[in-house]
Amino acid sequence: MDAGLAAAVTALRTCADVAHLAHVLLQFRLAYVSRESLVVGCGKLVWDARAIAAHYARSVKGLSFDLFVILPIPQVIFWLVIPKLIREEQVKLIMTILLLMFIFQFLPKVYHCIHIMRKMQKVTGYIFGSIWWGFGLNLFAYFIASHIAGGCWYVLAIQRIASCLQEECKRNNSCDLISLACSKEICFHPPWSSNVNGFACDTNMTSFSQRNVSTCLSGKGSFAYGIYLGALPVISSNSLAVKILYPIFWGLMTLSTFGNDLAPTSNGIEVIFSIINVLSGLMLFTLLIGNIQVFLHAVLARKRKMQLRFRDMEWWMRRRQLPSRLRQRVRKYERERWAAVTGDEEMEMIKDLPEGLRRDIKRYLCLELVKQVPLFHGMDDLILDNICDRLRPLVFSSGEKVIREGDPVQRMVFILQGKLRSTQPLTKGVVATCMLGAGNFLGDELLSWCLRRPFVDRLPASSATFECVEAAQAFCLDAPDLRFITEHFRYKFANEKLKRTARYYSSNWRTWAAVNIQLAWRRYRARTSATDLAAMAAPPLAGGPDDGDRRLRHYAAMFMSLRPHDHLE
Repeated sequence: MDAGLAAAVTALRTCADVAHLAHVLLQFRLAYVSRESLVVGCGKLVWDARAIAAHYARSVKGLSFDLFVILPIPQVIFWLVIPKLIREEQVKLIMTILLLMFIFQFLPKVYHCIHIMRKMQKVTGYIFGSIWWGFGLNLFAYFIASHIAGGCWYVLAIQRIASCLQEECKRNNSCDLISLACSKEICFHPPWSSNVNGFACDTNMTSFSQRNVSTCLSGKGSFAYGIYLGALPVISSNSLAVKILYPIFWGLMTLSTFGNDLAPTSNGIEVIFSIINVLSGLMLFTLLIGNIQVFLHAVLARKRKMQLRFRDMEWWMRRRQLPSRLRQRVRKYERERWAAVTGDEEMEMIKDLPEGLRRDIKRYLCLELVKQVPLFHGMDDLILDNICDRLRPLVFSSGEKVIREGDPVQRMVFILQGKLRSTQPLTKGVVATCMLGAGNFLGDELLSWCLRRPFVDRLPASSATFECVEAAQAFCLDAPDLRFITEHFRYKFANEKLKRTARYYSSNWRTWAAVNIQLAWRRYRARTSATDLAAMAAPPLAGGPDDGDRRLRHYAAMFMSLRPHDHLE
């Protein structure tokens, strides 16, 4: 027995047992749902410490099973049983004990881990939140199954080699049966060394003749190894990495091919082991590989959804024979919308949730965005909650007209990202332009309409055309929702501070103010200059310096007739 490797395995096994022991101690403080309460309700948690301990002790998968899993049976077998059996030359019995220890200790521990993960999945709905974590967990489980199959194959192969050596001894009478094991029970040498010579194991050799050993380990004799023939070079190797990795590879290959390459002999244990491998391969492929396929499908589902939507849009545009210009606009909008929302319709996902839960989710998603709008600064949480609950996200592609001049204003739009351009004609050939960015809004006519008394059912008309300069994201309040908020919280909207904030950020008021400031500046320059007032009243020459002043006054007079109106005026 390799003492260094046995010590490493013992330490790892002890660490695993300590972790399971911590889990056992936690179960004495973990509340559970009473089964009696499930009959008349949705379940009641039991918090009493004594009741929790009694329930855990009585459970089938409770205290007794957990204590059995953490019993230090492997540690006792490694250091007390195996050295004694080596001295007694019971190699086959050693392998049988290792197999039984594996069946009654390792498999229950694996089942215990699976049971814990199932309980976690029952509570949270998933084991790991990420799809790739689930993919890795199933792949790791497949490797564990391959390690189990390969380890059993390796141990059973050692038993077959021991049987071969004993038969060779009986047939040729050339060796002593007592010398089946090494002279020392425990061998100490560094685990990274591939050669035991030169250490404490240099005289720890068997007394078999080299001819008998080479006959059994080469597989060229008359002894039938069956499925264990491939283990001969692994067992004869002194490399620890080969002894660990090659059985895993054999198990992975056997389970993946459903045992197609197995050719067992008539030995009963070998046949049963082959049957178990075939059935395990079928079951694991159905469960684990099927789960991996589901995870990969989930990863690619969003991309496939986008492709299907684009294909349907292309089919519809061809059927309706849309012109190429409109097709390009549709494709551009779909690409920008998909890049913004990544295919998830958030409002559709949460619309069927309970009202309180939906409100809390929308508050979490939209509150910080709402606070970025200067119009909503200083409002209390109740108003912000109602605004968040009624917001709708919008995406605008560049070049698209959000609203045209003269159209009824159906919603108030708050810009989060991107730029919009407001154009308002003053007179023939002259247009006032204003750029809107993050934090600005449009449709402020709707706010005045909601607060106007007496109320008028007809929606107000837009005084400007708004066009998206670059891809923009925004959220909006529809006219009924905005009216609901202003009706119930009129005390907050009908004040001087809000009116001044709305005027400052309103594109209509900004355009009107810019024209009046220009007119006032021109008037000031005219008054302070030394020009004659009578000369200003006389008709100037065409193209003279006063022609611009006259036109600006003319435009200002026209524009002042369209001066924006507040609901408080």
